[in-house]
Amino acid sequence: MEDDLFPTKGTVGDVIPFSCIAFREGHDLIGVEVVLTEPSGHEQRARLVPGEPGTDRWHGELQVRERGVNEWHVEAWGDDYATWRHNAELKIPAGVDVELMLREGAAILERAAADPALDPDERLLLRESARRSTSTQDAVPTRFGALVDDEVLSILSAHPVRSLVTHSPVRRIRVERELAGRGAWYEFFPRSEGAHRNDDGTWSSGTFRTASARVPAVAAMGFDVLYVPPIHPIGRTNRKGPNNTLTAGPNDPGSPWAIGAAEGGHQDIHPELGTVDDFRDFVAEVRRNGLELAIDIALQATPDHPWVDAHPDWFTQLLDGTIAYAENPPKKYQDIYPLNFDGDRNGLYQEVLDTFLHWIDLGVSIFRIDNPHTKPLQFWEWLIAEVTAVHPDAVFLSEAFTRPAVMHALGAIGFQQSYTYFTWRNTKEELETYLDEVSHESSDFLRPNFFVNTPDILTSYLQLGGRPAYTIRATIAATGSPLWGMYAGYELIENVARPGSEENIDNEKYEFKERDWATEEASGHSIAPYVTRLNEIRHAHPALQHLRNLTVQRTDSEQLLAFSKHLPAEYAPDGVADTIIVVVVLDPYSPVESMVHIDQSAFGGTPGGLFEVEDLLTGQVWTWGDDNYVRLDPHTTPAHVLHVRPTGA
Repeated sequence: MEDDLFPTKGTVGDVIPFSCIAFREGHDLIGVEVVLTEPSGHEQRARLVPGEPGTDRWHGELQVRERGVNEWHVEAWGDDYATWRHNAELKIPAGVDVELMLREGAAILERAAADPALDPDERLLLRESARRSTSTQDAVPTRFGALVDDEVLSILSAHPVRSLVTHSPVRRIRVERELAGRGAWYEFFPRSEGAHRNDDGTWSSGTFRTASARVPAVAAMGFDVLYVPPIHPIGRTNRKGPNNTLTAGPNDPGSPWAIGAAEGGHQDIHPELGTVDDFRDFVAEVRRNGLELAIDIALQATPDHPWVDAHPDWFTQLLDGTIAYAENPPKKYQDIYPLNFDGDRNGLYQEVLDTFLHWIDLGVSIFRIDNPHTKPLQFWEWLIAEVTAVHPDAVFLSEAFTRPAVMHALGAIGFQQSYTYFTWRNTKEELETYLDEVSHESSDFLRPNFFVNTPDILTSYLQLGGRPAYTIRATIAATGSPLWGMYAGYELIENVARPGSEENIDNEKYEFKERDWATEEASGHSIAPYVTRLNEIRHAHPALQHLRNLTVQRTDSEQLLAFSKHLPAEYAPDGVADTIIVVVVLDPYSPVESMVHIDQSAFGGTPGGLFEVEDLLTGQVWTWGDDNYVRLDPHTTPAHVLHVRPTGA
């Protein structure tokens, strides 16, 4: 963060780019280095390299490896050897101050040899080189060569001769566990998993026990986090009916976000879902399948919530003595009272903290936070700090579709992940701009979770584009960000909207939904196999698990998006560089033919060279170069996800 009010974000294994402006008076050369001190006290150093000439900007990168607060600063110094060498290469060939330049070079090597960090062989080599440079029996080129041979350059590159060392202020990077910044999320409603319609037309709710039966299928698709909407008792006053109608029937379940009833509030479980022990068993089943459970915390209450009677000062009182309902004009939420954090601050703050600690005690460590932008930033900064101080594994996902500055601020003060505008970015220009923004401009403080849909979001692109639109958006989300998510039903192409809205008709927020997953997949209607393959590719290729390494590549068609992601060998878990090139058709209706132009410098390639790529979706192999012909058909081949094969593979 430029103002250093909050730490930069990092996840274990992240490659963090660093840059600074550094210069000195005159013409002497300088060296610049970033120094990272890990929580254990171990120190990493990396030399920065000059950027564009004339800018005095320097660039470099380091991989963060330890959880906790890592501290870093920049050191700049006079590079005495580089300055001497630059001057000597000009003067000695010209016959100017030859003996003086050779003596100065020898003296610098003697200084370098005194560095206690050198091993004995390195120290001996530098002193021998200095001695040979002063031997007047040898020719000048030989003497000069002793001072600039490759072994000397290698030693002094690793151990520069530094003078006038200056330090920048110390800055911080908060490094968290991998699921804070990497993972695939899947959302389902437990009450729908196992729900069934009775002979009399009423419904029987699914439970945690019936929902457990769906968990293995979610894990088999390669997801890392299972997210469930609020699981608390639902109010009866002003309960919403099907399709958000204002009148609910006696068997309508209501919205899970309308929290609170006679049965309890935010620390209680809806009795139709089961007991606390049933919930514990559900959490255990999720973990047995290699997933973690995320639950929704919505800080709001129905008129029936116990808080309303016990703490009326936690709500906004109107002049007529009533409590204000939630509104987002023109939307009105007649079943919800928003909390007012300006009243009994100490009591409300403590109650919310106790609520999070309660669910953590029951095995939950990941929380999706509903509408955090309608609560004070100071509250979230305090709460997240309080929770993570005792439970550092806790992860908070911000559901705040609001102004960019507010979304960014929520990320800066502690939210590990954020919903984004991704769902509404559909054109090539929109996607290129947004991918570049989240991977570079805001990546220090905002981790984008690219959900392709939610119970509230069914975009026109998905409504009209059919199956191709669903595979296209899943491909971009799964490869464009290390975090992505989908809401149940996406794989079944549930694309019929309630008229005049961006929500599914017969929305699961207000009623039970029964799905026959096995039949849909057996018939070939489900895209679950395609989603599974995307997640398999994500897990197999570490380049896709990083955010800051995305480069937008150029295409000749407005209906073709291309980008690459690269992880150098020194940062890869297996020591092998990993490069992925993604090419996606954006038109969900018609085939697109275009040239794709690859800047190979984005992944260490040589312009003009050839390289081999394997399409991880189809298994096809091609030889690519700077300019490549591509034809994609959204109905059969919506994308190429290309692995650049290492040389010699």
